[in-house]
Amino acid sequence: MFLNLETIPPFYKGYVKLVAQPDVLQAMRISGYRTMELIHSIPEAKSDFRYAEDKWSVREVLCHMIDAERIFAYRALRFARNDKTPLSGFDEKEYATQLNATGRNLRQIGDEMQHLRSSSVDLFESFNAEMLKRKGTANSNELSVVALGFIIAGHETHHCKILQERYLTA
Repeated sequence: MFLNLETIPPFYKGYVKLVAQPDVLQAMRISGYRTMELIHSIPEAKSDFRYAEDKWSVREVLCHMIDAERIFAYRALRFARNDKTPLSGFDEKEYATQLNATGRNLRQIGDEMQHLRSSSVDLFESFNAEMLKRKGTANSNELSVVALGFIIAGHETHHCKILQERYLTA
């Protein structure tokens, strides 16, 4: 299913604009593949690198990406099932304090990301066209199920770009 960018809330538009694929499943597969390539290229010695004192480490960025995907996929599931209950947002900075990123190595985090993306793709493959069009409210924003799939791919692409530009070139 394809997406009309005008239906994306402003906060998420920057992420979705990074997605070149017009099909949500292809977007999720390709961004997942590119992320795995990136993770495999990161030396373990760089896992705790921060490009500035107040920024997340490489492992923390990757764990944040996992948390966000889980939340976006959960929202998609709820909306696809026609659940009209407004969902709250999440404080990514507060979540980051509870990641246990230092308790895992890059291989473990990469494996988790790969399993999660496979599960997220399976979830989106299970939705029919009607389900993909369904909408719900999360963090006071109306979102469609298909938009959440593109947000998953775009959010991941955004953070991979930051990792490449600010973490891995230093």
